[in-house]
Amino acid sequence: MTIYQTLLGDDFARLHPMLQQRYALPVDESFFAQGVMYKITSGSKWLRPFYHVAAKTRFLFPESGEQVPFTISNTCRALPSGELEVLWERTFIFPNNKRHFDARMTIDPTRKIVRDYLGYPALFYSDLHFAVTREGTLLIRSGKQRFVLSRFECSMPRILEGRVIVEEGFDESKNVFTIHVSIHNPLIGRLMMYAGEFTQQTQQTQQTQQIQ
Repeated sequence: MTIYQTLLGDDFARLHPMLQQRYALPVDESFFAQGVMYKITSGSKWLRPFYHVAAKTRFLFPESGEQVPFTISNTCRALPSGELEVLWERTFIFPNNKRHFDARMTIDPTRKIVRDYLGYPALFYSDLHFAVTREGTLLIRSGKQRFVLSRFECSMPRILEGRVIVEEGFDESKNVFTIHVSIHNPLIGRLMMYAGEFTQQTQQTQQTQQIQ
């Protein structure tokens, strides 16, 4: 049983069957998919210095675009402590460069939240609350957040938080996974939004992508 099954408990069975398959990650195996983002929109131009710093840590980035190819890889691994961690690696392929958005997730079973460290090395941390909708999609909302500096972390004032809403589903008519992510700050507005679809690929396809 991997972290998302443990976290959601009986609600895991209410996910669409394809989402159950996607999130039932065996240890040391990867889910790999390719797709396209119909639209990626970053925030205001005056935030570009922040985006350029964030991009160096494989977090947010300044580019916007439409019909942007991307890949996603999720790998569940056991840490030396025995705790399970899921590594998220997302790559967005723009005409002139590639951008990355990485994260590391573990769970706090007592608080019933996912602990999400964003970027590599991580500069930000967020609690994540997972829920299953009536339609069987996965809904994720951010909670408390912290700044991260090496081993030191400090609470982030709510006015500075990047509040996240993620909805992931499966479109049976097209046989694709769907994704919509919104990151919004109460003071300055949108930090990033992207929406698209993706399909799982074979291990051979994944190896080809890594070579390229």
